[in-house]
Amino acid sequence: MTSESLGPRQTADGRHETPEERADRRWIELLQEVRVIQIGVQILFGFLLTVVFAPRFITLGQTDKNIYVVTVLLGAATTGALIGTVTFHRFVTGHRIKPETVVWASRLSMVGIVLLLATVISALLLILRVAMDDSAVPWIVAGLAAWFMVCWFALPAWALRRYTRTPPKK
Repeated sequence: MTSESLGPRQTADGRHETPEERADRRWIELLQEVRVIQIGVQILFGFLLTVVFAPRFITLGQTDKNIYVVTVLLGAATTGALIGTVTFHRFVTGHRIKPETVVWASRLSMVGIVLLLATVISALLLILRVAMDDSAVPWIVAGLAAWFMVCWFALPAWALRRYTRTPPKK
């Protein structure tokens, strides 16, 4: 074996790191991202759990109660997916599959983000139905859903296509 085969390699992004170092870096980045989003999810979910105990809850119509139940279930699913990124790592740590762990944990975090989008939209639907004229609510919620999708998915996808260098042709 040569020292070149044992040492770091330059990756497509210009970094000099081994596959293990890359997996470690990507894992740390993913954990930081999950930490940021998890705080918001915990606050939202905690709030949702208390709504049912508010005196006004019993005055809601069946449709709004159904929206509430769906929102709570979506919040629980969001929490499960985001916490799943960490438990996935805990279960497989020490088995020398860090690169695969990062890929699967990243997928779980994306599922969590999609579920968070659904949770926020559902919560907005419920809150705005209670607070406003029902005829405007679907339009407002649809506009906000579009805004979130632009910020969370379309803009990053555009940047990826716009700024990613294509590998040179051989």
